[in-house]
Amino acid sequence: MLSSLALSLYKYDLADAKYVGFENYRRLFVQDPLFWKALKNTFLYTFFTVPLGVLGSLLIALLLNQQVKGLRIFRTLFYLPSMVPAVASALLWQWVFNADNGILNQVLGWFGLPNIEWLQNEKFTLWAFVLMSLWGIGGQRMIIFLAGLQGIPESYYEAAKLDGAGTFKQFRHITLPSLSPVMFFNLVLGLVGAFQVFTSAYIMTSGGPNNASLFYSLYIFRNAFEYFKMGKASAMAWVLFVILLTFTLIQMALSKRWVHYEGEQR
Repeated sequence: MLSSLALSLYKYDLADAKYVGFENYRRLFVQDPLFWKALKNTFLYTFFTVPLGVLGSLLIALLLNQQVKGLRIFRTLFYLPSMVPAVASALLWQWVFNADNGILNQVLGWFGLPNIEWLQNEKFTLWAFVLMSLWGIGGQRMIIFLAGLQGIPESYYEAAKLDGAGTFKQFRHITLPSLSPVMFFNLVLGLVGAFQVFTSAYIMTSGGPNNASLFYSLYIFRNAFEYFKMGKASAMAWVLFVILLTFTLIQMALSKRWVHYEGEQR
């Protein structure tokens, strides 16, 4: 980390290194429109995918926490997509979003809707990646929620039933507060993961069309390994670090209002 911090103060192209101070940072903020484009795309992607991912994982965990026949099979089926390698997932979704014969447009066609150029039209590209992010809601986050649900003592629900609490009140006053530390953990991980989205954009669109899917990590990669601007890429990495640190600290401060730990005195 210290090396990258020092490198961010240099103009370095793998051959020559020249000290330029904070010039890399100044150019990022003042002279590079793609920096703001990548930042905007990443913020929008994070804004939509993190809440959808956390809520989707919680919903699946609630369904898979019910005592039904074949429960292990259902849990395996929901977890399987998250085990598919990122490159294979990207290639699979590239076919799903194919404008001519992709399965998504075929489904839309059943309802009389026209084909959509998901990965070729910049109006839809970001939404395609948001939709694709739902592919992983049955993965690790769901497992963590499921473990949290199974850690809630059954006696809490039995006592609530004796007091006449229905299913919704039990969920509102027992399940949600008990799961709040797990939810907070998944929220922080989701935020960090969303800001580092890279593989899918690199394989499916290479940041296009018209930079509509140019995410921040992809732009760092381009500067470092395509343009060989190591100093600028290091500066971008440190900007990302500051953004993530800021959001994490904000979340930790806000968590005091809604995260409940067992045995905590307030």
